[in-house]
Amino acid sequence: MMLALLLTHVLVALAMPVLLPGLVNRTKSLWAGRKGPGLLQPLWDLLRLLHKRPVYSVVTTPLFRAGPWVVLASSVMAALIAPILGNLAPLQFSHDFIFFAYTLGLARLFLMLSALDVGSSFEGMGAAREASFTSFIEPALFLLIGSAMVAGGGASFAELVARLHGSEAFVWLALPLVVVLFILLQAEAARVPVDDPLTHLELTMVHEVMILDHSGPELAAMQYAAGLKMTIYAGLIAALLNPFDATTAPLLAVLSAVLIMALVALAVGCVESLMARLRMRLVPRYLMLASLLAALCLGGAGWLLRS
Repeated sequence: MMLALLLTHVLVALAMPVLLPGLVNRTKSLWAGRKGPGLLQPLWDLLRLLHKRPVYSVVTTPLFRAGPWVVLASSVMAALIAPILGNLAPLQFSHDFIFFAYTLGLARLFLMLSALDVGSSFEGMGAAREASFTSFIEPALFLLIGSAMVAGGGASFAELVARLHGSEAFVWLALPLVVVLFILLQAEAARVPVDDPLTHLELTMVHEVMILDHSGPELAAMQYAAGLKMTIYAGLIAALLNPFDATTAPLLAVLSAVLIMALVALAVGCVESLMARLRMRLVPRYLMLASLLAALCLGGAGWLLRS
């Protein structure tokens, strides 16, 4: 049973990076009054890119070619640690949440380095924005983990989620923690409200401009890695809201997790359709909201348990 659950975790983690962007794009098309692409269009786009030959600038170094695969490998590693089905994960060890955070940090580092390696000031602009924006959200993840540790304890990421459900503070912490994870999803998965992936205007580009010179399989790796990051954070939201235990009701837990992740993708599509693009100077304030909410959760968890 445990082996089947772990294999299901891997299958869900590998399949949802294709389905979730498809749901987001479909939702945005419906809001715009268009039929839009099919749900599996991201899969066909990835297959098309895999059959193309990449083109390299004459000024790039091997770092540019290695960047997409490091980003993809780091994202896959993080997806195997994140307990997207609830209280278990294929890679689970003591304090694995620290390894999880720095694995995503490694992916972000190579994303920026591969952009800078092109020698273009345009991609340098995107890398600078990525570095500045993510610096505002990095404390949020650790504060969120700290809140879960104070509320329920646990030595691993999966244990944190499992014990948080049994904590007295869970009722009060669930909603703000979901909001924190949603903002983290936007920042990590190239969904920052100012970043419009449908345009190539420099005023609206953050992630898109950093992968502008990638092509072929390397561009596919970058796009799939972005989908993986969306899957990770949507899965963490599902793990918080999932009412079923994967060890006692595995089928219901898996179906519930997939449904909640799909609803998160629909929410992302609705936010991107209904929310006007933020001005660049307002984006740090928006991202700092995640750290502020996570800090309030940490203080609230301590206060609730003490009283």
